[in-house]
Amino acid sequence: MGSQFEASDIFEIAMRIEENGSSFYRFAVQLAKDEQTKELFMKLAEEEDKHKATFKSLLSKIETHSPPESYPGEYGAYLHQYADNNLIFTQEVMEEELAKIKDTKAALDFAIRRELDSILYYQEIKGFVSGSDHAAIDKIINEERKHFQMLSEMKKCL
Repeated sequence: MGSQFEASDIFEIAMRIEENGSSFYRFAVQLAKDEQTKELFMKLAEEEDKHKATFKSLLSKIETHSPPESYPGEYGAYLHQYADNNLIFTQEVMEEELAKIKDTKAALDFAIRRELDSILYYQEIKGFVSGSDHAAIDKIINEERKHFQMLSEMKKCL
């Protein structure tokens, strides 16, 4: 990958982040004691699935680049590993933090931190894509802000 990310890279990574987020929220449903929090976590899991579909649609509308690959799918595998090991819901962070999450408050705190991390990631990555792609990245940021707001409101209710 060159020194500049393509919007397609951002959307591929965003789709992986959303997959990991959906998995976390489905895990959190099992921890929640009250129905309202369970419903919020399930709603967020479903929204992460929808966001992935949205990002997939956005990806299909932009021109993608095809970096040289040693074998078919190599670049896609790289992006998945990058997202899993270097970004918001990394495998290592997930395993360590999930082991510590024993109640609803801890799950909410984890989710709020990850949503804020997502927002910061997408804001920072805008510097690596062309200006014409900023509107699409802003759409991702707005989706993550909505999650942060819903989680913060739920935390206030506890």
